[in-house]
Amino acid sequence: MAAPAATSSYPIGEMLRAWRARRSLSQLDLAYDAGISPRHLSFIETGKSRPSPQVIEALAARLDVPLRDRNALLLAAGHAPRYTEEPLRTETMARVRAAVQRVLAAHEPNAGVALDRTWNVVLANGTARLLFGLLPADLAAEPVNLFRASLHPDGFAGLTRNFDVWGRYLLDLLRRLVRVTGDRRLAELEAEVSRYPTVVGLDRRTGPGTGPREPELLVPLELRLGDQELSFFTTLTTFGSPRDITLDEMTIELFYPADAATEAWVASMRS
Repeated sequence: MAAPAATSSYPIGEMLRAWRARRSLSQLDLAYDAGISPRHLSFIETGKSRPSPQVIEALAARLDVPLRDRNALLLAAGHAPRYTEEPLRTETMARVRAAVQRVLAAHEPNAGVALDRTWNVVLANGTARLLFGLLPADLAAEPVNLFRASLHPDGFAGLTRNFDVWGRYLLDLLRRLVRVTGDRRLAELEAEVSRYPTVVGLDRRTGPGTGPREPELLVPLELRLGDQELSFFTTLTTFGSPRDITLDEMTIELFYPADAATEAWVASMRS
């Protein structure tokens, strides 16, 4: 029986070469790490051999390819995709959605959000929604994009006391996501925020010459709301061993007070 034709417009070999370059791996290293011969990998990359699903999975695992892109690799080789993509609002995801919402609710009175691959907010607790109320209507419209809301001059950038540090952290994070995923939507978002005057000015800003400072353990988010100065640190959590694209791409970000004054303010805001 003839093998099915590839359904992707991009050959599997070309796609694998792109992922290998993204991860800075030689053909030899990738082949040995994935448990196949360098000759076999060479034939795959030049289109002389069509890899089995098992070989694709081995290569994708070594290359840390996201599930969405693993499906694309499988399709490009003429195989059926292996990973589902259930929207978060479907009945199938009800238990997961409820579990994430419980995590966010338990984090009250501190802010917590769940983010998709492009950092759109898909779930938020009450404190986070109160903070989103500080944004202008265009930035607060659902889904709120945390990169856009944090870097836009009319968004949280105007409230961030240490924007030189926090903005640089976010911009570096976004650019790293573009590099490691190759996602067109993230690349478009990077191009958009790079035009914001707040972001354009990041490289030109310099702090006061106060001499060397003790390095901080974490990059804080420092906000000024009226006469209140606040400081937060955050954690990012992902699901372990997901088999669904929605879960693979979801990140939970939790904000914590970095000092006693911020802790007291958060408690009073939710009281």
